[in-house]
Amino acid sequence: MHGGFSLIQLFTRFAMLGAEWVMWVLVGLSVASVAVMLERVRYYRSLDDDLDALSSAVRDLLRKGDLSGARARLEKSPSPAARIALAGLDEHDAGVHSAEEAMAGATARVRITLERYLAFLGTIGNNAPFVGLFGTVIGIIQAFDKLRASEQAVREAARRAAAAGGGAAAPTFDTGAVMGTLAEALVATAIGLFVAIPAVAAFNFFQRRVKEILASNETLTRVVTASMAAKNAPTPYRGDVETKTAKADKAEKSEKTSEKH
Repeated sequence: MHGGFSLIQLFTRFAMLGAEWVMWVLVGLSVASVAVMLERVRYYRSLDDDLDALSSAVRDLLRKGDLSGARARLEKSPSPAARIALAGLDEHDAGVHSAEEAMAGATARVRITLERYLAFLGTIGNNAPFVGLFGTVIGIIQAFDKLRASEQAVREAARRAAAAGGGAAAPTFDTGAVMGTLAEALVATAIGLFVAIPAVAAFNFFQRRVKEILASNETLTRVVTASMAAKNAPTPYRGDVETKTAKADKAEKSEKTSEKH
C-alpha cells in the first residue's frame, strides 16, 4: 500500500523493536507461576490431618450424643473434611436431607478455595509457548529485514563499482547478523517452553491433589449422615421386638388353653 496507512509496515516497525521484551514477559510469567506453586504447596500442606483418627473420634462422640464435643473436635482440625462435616452437624436437628444439602454447599465452597490460582497456572501452561512463538516470529521478521537491507547494500555497492568502471562487486551478505537474530528468535520459543512445561505439570499435580482432598471428605460425611439416620429413625427394631414378643406370648397362651381343654 503506497501513500497511505499500511498495517504491514506498522507491524514491521513494531517488530523492529526486538523480541527481548517478550522474553522479559516470559520471565515475569515464570516468576509468577513459581510463586503460585509455592503458595499452593504451602496451603495444601496446611490442610493435612489424620482423617482416620478424626473420623473415629467424631463417631464415638456422636454415638454418645455429644454434639458439642464432636463440633469442638472438628473445629480443631484444619482439613476441609472437618469444615464440610461441621456444616452437616449444624443441620443435625433438621434431618439427613438438610444435612446432605448443607454439606454439598460446603463442598462447593471448599472446592473454590482449593482450586484458587490453578486457572492461572493452566493459562500460563497453555499460552506461554505461543508467547514464545510470538517472540520468534518477531525475531524472524527482524532477520529478514536485515537480510533485505544487506542485499540492498550489496546491490548499491555493485552499481557504484560498475559506474566507476571497476566491474561488478562480489555480493557479500552480512550473514552473521542474520543468524544472530534468528538465534535470538529461537531463544524466545525455548523460554516459552521452559515456562510452560513446569506450569502444566504443577497444574495437573494440584488438580489431582484437589480430587484426593475432596474424595477424603467422604469418610466424615458418612459418619455425620449415619449418626443422623440413627437418631432420626423411628426405632423400627424396638417395634419389631415388641411385636415378636406379643406374638410369642399370644401363641404361648393359646397353647396353654388348648392343653387345658
